[in-house]
Amino acid sequence: MQFTINKNLLDNILSSMQPFLEKKDESNITSHIYMEIKENTLTVKATDLEIGLSKNIKIQNNIKDGKATINGVNFLNIVRKLNDNDIIIKTEDNNIKIKQNRSNFKLPMYDAEEFPSFIGEELENCLEINPIFMIENLKKITPSIDTNNPKYSLNGALIDIKDSKINFVSTDTRRLSIIKMENISNNQTQLIIPKKAIEQITKLFLDKMSIHYDKSYLIISSNQQIFFTKLINSDFVSYERIIPNSFKWTIKIDKDDFVNSIRLVTILNQDIKIEFNKNEITLNSIDENNKAETKLDIDADIDETFCIASNSKYILDFLSVSSNSSIEMCFNEPNLPFMLKDEKLKTIIMPLIMD
Repeated sequence: MQFTINKNLLDNILSSMQPFLEKKDESNITSHIYMEIKENTLTVKATDLEIGLSKNIKIQNNIKDGKATINGVNFLNIVRKLNDNDIIIKTEDNNIKIKQNRSNFKLPMYDAEEFPSFIGEELENCLEINPIFMIENLKKITPSIDTNNPKYSLNGALIDIKDSKINFVSTDTRRLSIIKMENISNNQTQLIIPKKAIEQITKLFLDKMSIHYDKSYLIISSNQQIFFTKLINSDFVSYERIIPNSFKWTIKIDKDDFVNSIRLVTILNQDIKIEFNKNEITLNSIDENNKAETKLDIDADIDETFCIASNSKYILDFLSVSSNSSIEMCFNEPNLPFMLKDEKLKTIIMPLIMD
């Protein structure tokens, strides 16, 4: 195998492959990047068997068909140190050589035939959904996805496809985020996508893409790249029962003012108490030794004063992904779940219990 490629192009390709590499065991072939030249096309692949990425790039210069693998981390480290001129990549015996001007590197290869096969686009089901909305919705609910939860389904986001709507849902048991959109197809299914897969999907794809799935895998493809992930095969929580049917009060709050006020009182402690009155909100830090307080004007139809305590991170996470200039806060009693919402996103938060 042999080809010549622009340094910056190769750097970008290798950088996009890094999250898909096996990092713990360099003796495993999944710590390697797979490369193949065929019919003037360079195919580059990486996978840790849970998620995988394949990219195709047209190559015109100094081509010899073949395939090889190379340690993905070492390959990128070398390329990043080279200058912006073209790089020659070629195989020789059981090694792969990297050459630029008077600089030469030689790294060992594994047998390319042993590289794991990729899931193709032959999965039977096609997910008919606006790709822009899908990416946007996944980004908005990602903060509520848990990490390393023993209930494995909570380490991913649910796409719940029903008769007339599609619900995007995530929860870490302390909060639940949901976005609803219209279902334009007749499909009905539930897909739980792992958090680390969502993080890559939202980076790799913008608009034009096709989505296929079965019980075990999800594949997203565009003109030049194919991404796959294993789905989480576990039952999601009965999320609709968690969402309160009604709220006693709803107040409208300017988003930027709310963010600034929360950040001000959480300099010392991230737990806060919010006191609601008819004309203002008072925010206090919850700290035995230090005190921080600020006030925020509101216009609310509230006939009694009451307080809610919360981890400020959950509120700020919602505010950071909301695209509206103002949001609504809905609540019943101090120790019951409250809700933050904008035009699309709803997040239900468990408060801190106050005596």
